[in-house]
Amino acid sequence: MALSDLLYPDNPKRKQDLIHLHQELLDCMSTNFHATNELVRVLNEHLGCTITHIQMRESSTVKENCDIIIQVMSEIQHQVQKIDSDMKEKLEPVLYQKLYDIKEPELEKIAIAQKVFSIILGEATSTAGVVAIKLLGSNLLTLTVSKLISLLAQIGASVLGGISITIIGLGIEMILHAILGAVERNQLLTAVRSYEKHLSEFKAASEKYQRAIHEVTSLVRQQVQ
Repeated sequence: MALSDLLYPDNPKRKQDLIHLHQELLDCMSTNFHATNELVRVLNEHLGCTITHIQMRESSTVKENCDIIIQVMSEIQHQVQKIDSDMKEKLEPVLYQKLYDIKEPELEKIAIAQKVFSIILGEATSTAGVVAIKLLGSNLLTLTVSKLISLLAQIGASVLGGISITIIGLGIEMILHAILGAVERNQLLTAVRSYEKHLSEFKAASEKYQRAIHEVTSLVRQQVQ
């Protein structure tokens, strides 16, 4: 038993809590990377975007990985804003307003969007219209992504940011050393509380983000069947 454990008998449990929370954070980030790549694939394939797929870097820190996903989320936001601008530029004002009118039939909105993408891309399937209307008409890019970007930035700037994401294959003491540098009771408390606070909000926002992407990808699968 380490000297710090003799001085602070509650440390062993906090160590285990810290490792568990760290793994939860990494699992959540990994799922977000996967969901983001799914959305990137749909945008590239059906709306003519050229967004680069991303991958978690095990040799990098939590902050560096947060920055990777923030960058591509920001690019997705930019592309959707561009889609909206293209719609506004190429449609008569009355038709453009129809895209955002909740009383308008969705099939009519999709047909309008498809015509615009046929002009932009030279050729476009109905799937392009479906994806465009789903993205423009939902809060995926206005609220959900913005919230997640904010939380990722907070995590990156917190005590967690400088921690390497590598955990598999390391011993407990090595992981703790990477997390804390030196194991002391007040450091453990600070780290555990930081993880708990950020992870709770991050998981909730991530679930909304992943559900929103699942809705888009499910619609795409239905279209191509």
